[in-house]
Amino acid sequence: MSRVVHFEIQADDVERAKAFYAAAFGWTFEDYTQFTGSPYWGVVTGPKEELGIDGGLLPRPVAAPAPEQGTNAFVCTMQVEDYDATEQKILDAGGQVALPKYALPGMAWQGYYLDTEGNTIGIHQPDTAAA
Repeated sequence: MSRVVHFEIQADDVERAKAFYAAAFGWTFEDYTQFTGSPYWGVVTGPKEELGIDGGLLPRPVAAPAPEQGTNAFVCTMQVEDYDATEQKILDAGGQVALPKYALPGMAWQGYYLDTEGNTIGIHQPDTAAA
């Protein structure tokens, strides 16, 4: 069985993407350019002792596909404590709703958003009362 242990986000404007993810989720970034030989930032999503994964942020190497031409990114979903508060942070940081909040009955609240680079991200708030 394979587990996700890292993710990468491609961005047209890396600084804008860093500002978005810092504002929306409190993520921090470490410059790994000296290790990779090209612009690359490590994404720290939380403390090492907390369950989760970290990732990378890099300049998009080619243009993103036009609408309805598929995706060129791996969609990651973040677990959040307060769906509505997180959605507001996403919108305030420049994100857009891709698929509004909906219930996974008896399990959670789920929804999808576009970041400032047009990448799809998901948020998920566990809630056994979701209906």
